[in-house]
Amino acid sequence: MPAPHASIQTFFIDGPAGRLEALLNLGAVQATHAGLVCHPHPLYGGTMHNKVVFHAMKALHSFGFPVLRFNFRGTGLSEGRHDGRDEVRDVEAALAWLKREFALPIIFAGFSFGAARGLRACCPDPDVRALISLGTPVEAEGRLYSYKFLADCGKPKLFLSGDHDPFGPHQAVEAVVAAAADPKELVFLPGDHFFAGHLNEMRQTIESWLQERLGTGGAD
Repeated sequence: MPAPHASIQTFFIDGPAGRLEALLNLGAVQATHAGLVCHPHPLYGGTMHNKVVFHAMKALHSFGFPVLRFNFRGTGLSEGRHDGRDEVRDVEAALAWLKREFALPIIFAGFSFGAARGLRACCPDPDVRALISLGTPVEAEGRLYSYKFLADCGKPKLFLSGDHDPFGPHQAVEAVVAAAADPKELVFLPGDHFFAGHLNEMRQTIESWLQERLGTGGAD
């Protein structure tokens, strides 16, 4: 369990391959939702401290939500070894922790690999109410990502990508979104996979989309 009375808490949660290093930004006492943010591919430097992940956390936290980040298995101080597919179960462990701790509906945001694995875990979970996919990977590190399951995912979904993302070419991302169930929204921002030079725009887009869905504004 995290230590009390800290605005940012570091701790471990139990995962299917061992303990997962986690970081919680505490929310408001009257928080209406909790947030979960998942990081990009760990074999290419992705951790819960990634800049895109940090800005996504700030977007969710601006609504007063407690926001959980964690390192996938084999990343940072997390136990286990990278698998590539079973990380979906790491996301499920993080969701279970959030439910036990807060008993609030959950907003999910994932970047790149974290989006691909997180969407699979969060779409069927009834406690996850909205999904944000950042830098949705379609062709990355010599592998193709499949999103056929999104055809049965009727939750609100925001897809946000850079318009020059080599891992999610414009037409490929459009095809993924076109095949996904409504409601959905696709936004392209100027920039690359990492939203370089456009992180504030990325964060503002998330906040605006959430405000429309939740009918409330951010705290800062």
